[in-house]
Amino acid sequence: MSARPNTATAVSVAESADPCCAAPLPVLGRDVTVPLVTGGEVTYAALDYAASAPALQRVWDDVAAYAPYYGSVHRGAGYLSQLSTDLFENSRVTVAEFLDCRPGDQVVFTRSTTDSLNLLARVVPADCEVFVFETEHHASLLPWQDARVTYLNAPRTPEQAVATLERALADRDPYGPALVCVTGASNVTGELWPVKELAAAAHAHGARIVLDAAQLAPHHPVSVQELDVDWVAFSGHKLYAPFGSGVLAGRSDWLQEAEPYLAGGGASRKVARRADGGVDVEWHTTAARHEAGSPNVIGVYSIASACKALTEAGFDQLVAREQHLIDTVRAGLAEVPEVKVLSLFGDDAPRVGVISFVVEGWNSSHFAAALSAEYGIGVRDGLFCAHPLVRTLLGSEAQDPGECGAPEAAPGERSLNAIRVSFGAGTPEEHVERFVGAVKELVRDGAQWKYRTEDGRCVPDRG
Repeated sequence: MSARPNTATAVSVAESADPCCAAPLPVLGRDVTVPLVTGGEVTYAALDYAASAPALQRVWDDVAAYAPYYGSVHRGAGYLSQLSTDLFENSRVTVAEFLDCRPGDQVVFTRSTTDSLNLLARVVPADCEVFVFETEHHASLLPWQDARVTYLNAPRTPEQAVATLERALADRDPYGPALVCVTGASNVTGELWPVKELAAAAHAHGARIVLDAAQLAPHHPVSVQELDVDWVAFSGHKLYAPFGSGVLAGRSDWLQEAEPYLAGGGASRKVARRADGGVDVEWHTTAARHEAGSPNVIGVYSIASACKALTEAGFDQLVAREQHLIDTVRAGLAEVPEVKVLSLFGDDAPRVGVISFVVEGWNSSHFAAALSAEYGIGVRDGLFCAHPLVRTLLGSEAQDPGECGAPEAAPGERSLNAIRVSFGAGTPEEHVERFVGAVKELVRDGAQWKYRTEDGRCVPDRG
């Protein structure tokens, strides 16, 4: 297929990027080039950090340096086992310091935020009622299937969020144990939630609160003590440490009183046969109680490495630079009348580098595909595993068609999903500038290439 000449947006800007605009924390893959359907190659602009952030170069280097010394942790007599055990347990200390945990809090290593919240769902008291806003990521929305759950409607201001929670907690019947689950930063809009105020409301009504910090911890400091939350959950793969580990950190009592999340070696302290032929088990009361099996030492160490790198870089500087990138994107999108940015709390709400939008006249999958194929920009389209929230923001009905990442609408038809651009400490300024330029160019001139639907995705038609 013929096409217009390669655009300045896609190529020239990338080639002339000023080194002074480089990211403060270099990431792996920053020099990767990708082909364009219009010809030539361009440095890949990874703008899907909210799904998975690239590994920090520092994390990769630390993991590579440790890898030859890898050994099975706990109880091994060999040198490498002892070294690995020290590294594993010191990583626990590093994470506790990163989160400013209280004395006596436990740091449990899991597979992800989803795994962490499912673990917590397993240990809540049997008569506990869970309160969760419909705006949550599915990792926070869905694990509570075995508990009594009250789903709260989407608030339109932080103050409304607090008031809604206070009313729900005060009206609960019976007035027993309760747990509130809330995100720190929306994975759809990037907006910061009033976590400290929600925690105060929860505690005032005899409830506990768990913070889903998956989108908050990579962008802002998280202090368990300052926010006064009972637990924090986050994933390594969003914290520049994509090696399959996550964290649940917080109060130990519910964790110690519940049956282990998984039964097996590591969780058990003592196992003995009974006279009647059965088995008696004494479970650990430490974090190991919920860490059965051989742990992901490299994953855990990578999280600790990322925690150190972010702390040493200084969150004040990281937040200030990210705010500049946010302002750049929002200002650029505001210049395109066809673009509607999705928001719960309004334009002035503080946020992290996560922005979702729709484009009038475009199917979101088509637009995202064109950004990738014609400009080398990786974003995400779909409902972002937050279906109720995105549907609310789009004004669609619950039964409307469309699913996460695979809209049924053809290019040009109404899209019941959105486009998300997300970035962080590893993002060069040129990437967001190229993105803004590409959006303007696509809306003004249309796509250079033809696209078709294949396996539910919009892809370049190469036939």
